[in-house]
Amino acid sequence: MDMKKRIHLELRNRTPSDVKELVLDNCRSNEGKIEGLTDEFEELEFLSTINVGLTSVANLPKLNKLKKLELSDNRISGGLEVLAEKCPNLTHLNLSGNKIKDLSTIEPLKKLESLKSLDLFNCEVTNLNDYRENVFKLLPQLTYLDGYDKEDKEAPDSDAEAYVEGLDDDEDDEDEGEEEEYDEDAAPGDEDEEEGEEEDEEEGEEEEEEDISGEEEEEEELNDGEVDDEEDIEEERGQKRKRELDEEGEEDDD
Repeated sequence: MDMKKRIHLELRNRTPSDVKELVLDNCRSNEGKIEGLTDEFEELEFLSTINVGLTSVANLPKLNKLKKLELSDNRISGGLEVLAEKCPNLTHLNLSGNKIKDLSTIEPLKKLESLKSLDLFNCEVTNLNDYRENVFKLLPQLTYLDGYDKEDKEAPDSDAEAYVEGLDDDEDDEDEGEEEEYDEDAAPGDEDEEEGEEEDEEEGEEEEEEDISGEEEEEEELNDGEVDDEEDIEEERGQKRKRELDEEGEEDDD
């Protein structure tokens, strides 16, 4: 598939100004040049053209917002000075697997003041003596060269992966935001149900307490009644005994 057709398919009914990421890997370039990409892609931040047969980036349009450019596994051997003009805000550039043989080829990159990461894997230039030291001197703005900083500490993620993950995170955040909004809409009903259940439980507990206290009062009344009955019986017995004694006394007098 040629590059123009691939770009048309990648648009998916969107306008070029809506596109922030464009992946054209493994398609065919015409005469080793970028075709079909115009300055209408003004919001483009990530462009990947891996293994498309590029020999030049001269046809690259003006892309002021482009930050990450993948050019690996092509046949580029020079002409990198156009990048500072066409993509002045580049932070990550991958030239792995191209035909870059000496430091003079990458010297124009020093005009990319925001460039933090440069990859030159599988380029002949990496075989030069003191390659890493000389590249960091030539491009002092660099933080990472071939995935490692000056102290040989590895970069957190590869450039393209880190950027794509960032895009995925943005999409996930949007999805989470929608879910949270949905939950917030549904929450009031759930809260009312929970509050209703709690109120029912509290009322049930109060009723149980009232039932228990009522039973205790009834028991106390019954116990009081039993005591009163016993006292009455004792009193009757005492009166009866007294009458008997009085009658015996009268008989003795007779």
